[in-house]
Amino acid sequence: MRKIKLALCDDHTLFRVGMATILGQIHDFELILEAGNGQELIDKIARKMPDVVLLDLQMPVMDGTATADYLRENYPLIKIVVLTMHDEDRMVLHLLEKGVSGYLLKDAEAGEVEKAIRKVIDEGVYLNEFVSKAMLRKMTNKPNATKPVNAFYNSKILLSEREKEVLTLICEGLSTNEISEKIFLSPRTVEGHRLRILEKTGTKNTAGMVAYAFKNNLV
Repeated sequence: MRKIKLALCDDHTLFRVGMATILGQIHDFELILEAGNGQELIDKIARKMPDVVLLDLQMPVMDGTATADYLRENYPLIKIVVLTMHDEDRMVLHLLEKGVSGYLLKDAEAGEVEKAIRKVIDEGVYLNEFVSKAMLRKMTNKPNATKPVNAFYNSKILLSEREKEVLTLICEGLSTNEISEKIFLSPRTVEGHRLRILEKTGTKNTAGMVAYAFKNNLV
């Protein structure tokens, strides 16, 4: 069985040691790279290419936001899961729109970290209850939270009826196969709709697309 290769980027040594111990107990996980800041990660990553980066935000030299930007631009196939103490809704949505695949708080259980890693590998995104609530608060706290008559119309994009349906189900957390079964389309067709929505919204991955949908009152 191919192991999932991981990188851990955090400036707190004790936290890295603890996470390394947890990850090392999972038989198909392999921690191949550790770094104390974003610049150190970038210096090492070309030689040791991980599948998933667990990324802190507040670090010296090069912080997590700048590091995420660099990884999305130069290594788009690497999945990024933010693991931080920052619980501000604005930061959550900002990073999801920038292409981060998951956002966890550091008080998350070890089982959730494992679940998030597997989800971003299998489905490209992990949206937990914390992230979903942040999106909901963003939507409901708008000065004008009432949806327009055509909730899927935005000055930047116009979705077809089928794309609206697929987007709604994606925002509900359904996988491609689950959407396929629910609306009687092949997985390939569902994936085609997803790709077109990504293109129309100008987002980098499913997490960013979902964040965009909530931010622009599309669902």
